[in-house]
Amino acid sequence: MKRRLLLCLAVVLLSCITAAAQQTTMQPLTFWYEYAVNPGKEEQFLELVKTVGAPVRDKLMADGVVLAWGVEVPLLRMPGGHTHGIWYAVADWSGVEKVDTAMRAQIAKLNEEAAKAGATKKGATAGPSLTSRIMEVADMSKTRDYLTRDLVFAATHTALPDGFLPYTRFNFVKVKPGKAAEYRKAWEKYNKPILDKLLAEGVVVAFGLSVEEVRTDGDFTHFTWYDMKDLISMDKIRAAFLADRDHRSQEEQDAIANLFASLVDLDASRSEVTRSIIFKVTPMK
Repeated sequence: MKRRLLLCLAVVLLSCITAAAQQTTMQPLTFWYEYAVNPGKEEQFLELVKTVGAPVRDKLMADGVVLAWGVEVPLLRMPGGHTHGIWYAVADWSGVEKVDTAMRAQIAKLNEEAAKAGATKKGATAGPSLTSRIMEVADMSKTRDYLTRDLVFAATHTALPDGFLPYTRFNFVKVKPGKAAEYRKAWEKYNKPILDKLLAEGVVVAFGLSVEEVRTDGDFTHFTWYDMKDLISMDKIRAAFLADRDHRSQEEQDAIANLFASLVDLDASRSEVTRSIIFKVTPMK
């Protein structure tokens, strides 16, 4: 997440949709796992995702615990950065606990099955454990987790097509101490209406303003994320923000720019774009 965060996503996360998303008070949590997959081990990593974590998250989604989950990769690579991110969204902390408990049970079960498989024949050695397989495909010393909360969340009410794999942009900012409430107020006044319009037009399918629920990173305090069906949507989003500012007087443009400059550390701002390779959301009801 952060390096996808992405915190993490994820949202960005993306995030729940459906009727639940219509609740204006909904502030879903997104748990992000960032991995540095070893070169040449990408297919093995995805196979582990599909056989280990996917059955757990799919079942919990059917049970109404998991609202959405996915796997994404960064569009722009960087030295030492993560290569893959797994995220799931839930309504509250009890959902985090249920996923954590189920995943621990799944890993223990698969490790036990691997040990038993090697003991079926006299003198045979146990097969590789799930834990050892994970350590083979990823550099676990670089694994990074985030838990984020959407302060503001909105998503399309239109059913997404089968196989939908969005791109997600994250804009990270570091709000100055004591300025969080003012930043959110300014964001909702000047940025949210533009994103609401883009959502209504289908340019974005979901968006949010998020923070770390458990603060682990000092590089940012808030991030805006939005899901898009394609990268050409980035041009449309940029054009919409420019058009909003351009129709205002120069005095108002300067006032908005000065307001945000007074609330955030501009040098700490940065962005990230990811591409989903697995993306699942709660079906529309």
